[in-house]
Amino acid sequence: MFDRKGPPRSAALLLPLALLASACSAFSGDEADADHTLTVGTTSAPSVLDPAAAWDGSWELYRNVYQTLLSFPSSSTAPEPEAARTCGFTDGQSKVYRCTLRKGLTFSNGNKLDAAAVRHSIERVRTIGAKSGPAALLGSLDKIETKGNRTVVFRLKRPDATFPFLLSTPATSLVDPASYPRDALREKSGIVGSGPYTLHRYRKDDRAELRRNGDYRGPIEAKNDGVTIRYFKRSTRMVSALERGDIDVTYRGLTPSQITRFENTGPKSADGAEEIQLSEMVGTEIHYLVFNPRDPAARKPAVRRAVAQLIDRKALVRRVYYRTADPLYSMVPGGIAGHTNAFLDVYGEPDVDKARKTLAEAGVRGRTTLRLWYPTDRYGAATKREFQEIKRQLEESKLFEVELRGRSWDAYQKGYLDGEYPVFGRGWSADFPDADNYVAPFVGPENAMGTPYASPELTEKLLPASRKQSNRGAAGGAFKEAQRVLAEDARLLPLWQGRLYLASAKNVAGIEFALDPAGIMRMWELHEKSSW
Repeated sequence: MFDRKGPPRSAALLLPLALLASACSAFSGDEADADHTLTVGTTSAPSVLDPAAAWDGSWELYRNVYQTLLSFPSSSTAPEPEAARTCGFTDGQSKVYRCTLRKGLTFSNGNKLDAAAVRHSIERVRTIGAKSGPAALLGSLDKIETKGNRTVVFRLKRPDATFPFLLSTPATSLVDPASYPRDALREKSGIVGSGPYTLHRYRKDDRAELRRNGDYRGPIEAKNDGVTIRYFKRSTRMVSALERGDIDVTYRGLTPSQITRFENTGPKSADGAEEIQLSEMVGTEIHYLVFNPRDPAARKPAVRRAVAQLIDRKALVRRVYYRTADPLYSMVPGGIAGHTNAFLDVYGEPDVDKARKTLAEAGVRGRTTLRLWYPTDRYGAATKREFQEIKRQLEESKLFEVELRGRSWDAYQKGYLDGEYPVFGRGWSADFPDADNYVAPFVGPENAMGTPYASPELTEKLLPASRKQSNRGAAGGAFKEAQRVLAEDARLLPLWQGRLYLASAKNVAGIEFALDPAGIMRMWELHEKSSW
């Protein structure tokens, strides 16, 4: 994802993904017909409402209004049926996956959710193939068959034990065929889904009002009657709203300085009382640099390896993030099975002399000029300072001249997908909690970065070998080797892995169950302690 985002994770506090839920009020008092509602604040708004066009923080909203065949229960990292009643591989090679739907499923407009709707929902993602969409995630899918109204069979091109994880992601959100065209994005406003909430009202970049879906059929039991998600452009305004009592929870967007203040002194309510709680959770969201092979400097392995040799991650998280994040030495973060410290193993601690030698041996003379791009409004207020610190470190070596450029997210995303940027920053929230999702989305001719990454060793050998392992722990050997390849190529340069912080009013319960293993907020777990 991506940017989803992101991804149990940790970098989530400052990266793109960001939503939660809680609403003390609806858009106007006379419309607040729910007895138990909450309001959640975030600095990450959805980019679009159609799941065929988003592979980013929009998934936070999708998870709560669309159903998927499978999802993650509160106490497990293994997907279990949601819209489906049963699912499983029917062969011995992990190439044929069969799901049977629950009875009585309907969309919010009353139309039936049947096997044909499931097929339509997933096939349209590939048919539309939106640049910003998740079509690349469906690379192993060959075709979809339906048997009657309730049975769907997925036939895969090759063994893929991660396919059940994919069916638990919002990339495979189920949509009404009458409302979402097969070969075009939905033009009408609003959402027609079958999830635990309906989208009652939406104002882009302002708020989304969710109401509990009385026709929902699935394992989820909502502990509130509705949630309003408010989208803030500035974290200072979000925190002020929390302290005033205008919102109940903040998710994604707290700055390092705000977190540090909350940890040291405790946030205060408007009257000075300590009525707000700060929760820290394990997470696996990551932040990294991408080198574009179309750029004359970035395409040189020696230049990329010299940058990898110079970056001081410890200084970065200390100076910019005040230790609210952790140095990251692999694209697979800590907490995910198969993680290694591959970049530390290959490059060791930052060393200017080694970087100079790497460049000299490749015939690179003088200072190399690099242009680094970052989003100005996506990953939190500290992003600009992060890139200023990277610039400082590289230029201090006397080996590089760095020019920084920033753009707002919509323009930034279009730019990197069009291959405009020599070097650019991204955040990643895992689509599902498996090492595969920190390698596969970034490699191959078409990937989530918009920068082709040809590596037969990864795409034809290591990833296929790992996907034959239904026991995901047994795939660790292939991922260890994959991380070594990524480190030596240095096409992707991991920087830090964050920790996930939520600030909430003390009367809000369910925080500890609110995040799924991919770090996406389950709004239905939030509730007021005194009300339930």
